Amino acid sequence: MPVRFLEPIIGADMAEVDAVLRTSLSSDVVLIRQIAEYIIGSGGKRLRPSLLLLAAGACGYRGRDHHTLAAVIEMIHTATLLHDDVVDESKLRRGHATANAEFGNAASVLVGDFLYSRAFQLMVSVDRMRVLAILADATNVIAEGEVLQLMHAGNAALDERAYLEVIERKTAKLFEAAARLGAVLGDAEAEREEAFGRYGMHLGTAFQIMDDVLDYSGDADVIGKSLGDDLAEGKMTLPLIRALAVGNADEVATIRHAIAGGGLTDFAPVVAALERTGALAYAKEHASIASRAAARCLDGLPSSPCGETLLQLAAFAVDRRY
Repeated sequence: MPVRFLEPIIGADMAEVDAVLRTSLSSDVVLIRQIAEYIIGSGGKRLRPSLLLLAAGACGYRGRDHHTLAAVIEMIHTATLLHDDVVDESKLRRGHATANAEFGNAASVLVGDFLYSRAFQLMVSVDRMRVLAILADATNVIAEGEVLQLMHAGNAALDERAYLEVIERKTAKLFEAAARLGAVLGDAEAEREEAFGRYGMHLGTAFQIMDDVLDYSGDADVIGKSLGDDLAEGKMTLPLIRALAVGNADEVATIRHAIAGGGLTDFAPVVAALERTGALAYAKEHASIASRAAARCLDGLPSSPCGETLLQLAAFAVDRRY
């Protein structure tokens, strides 16, 4: 597993999730099989299905539906990635060519649609209305977040509140759904389910903010994508928002030019501005705040290996290089 400390706790369960994915994504349409296998084989941290498995375990669940729903979560996430990469014209993800670069935009969009529809077929098989309500709501909110991000592309006037709204909808919502579903499977009381939902929301926020930091300060070989992708796509993220707020006139002009279309030609001076203004450290501290908030949501949870790993995952959200 990509996040190694998860292996002793949920490694066997994740192998079952992978088996569900491979079985569920089989199709007599050859191109669907090709792209599905390409995606499964390309790796990724599998954070969202891991979160569902851990939450279910922490709530004492002992059935097999957590494998099915973890696969559903991964399918929904993968479908959003397929569509995102087409919209963003991305060429690299997880150190591999994106599906749209390998198979074309049309195939990526249509296979993304297949993943969504197959995910809904699977979630119906669990036969729990609460599960359907959580996933239907999450999928709709994620779609709204994707549209919001598209609307804000190239908008240097984006503020922190609007930025957080985008990542809560586009990224953190699926983390929330994964954690909440684990609690639902474990028949947790409503208060505990809400706490797990908040944990997932804070955790997803911390992960996204750190991804935005790593886009300017990470190692491309480690994070599996080219540095500066966000800048090239005109995405306003927290480091840029902070630098615009506190930078000098030259730094503000450089960042605005880059967001308006300068892109990677301005990458080095933008990074210099982020470092001088302390914007990267500022963003990382915001990720740390979200991480600590996630951990507090687990207060009162009975001690268990899965519960301890959820705390470890909150810390990992910030203290990582990929």
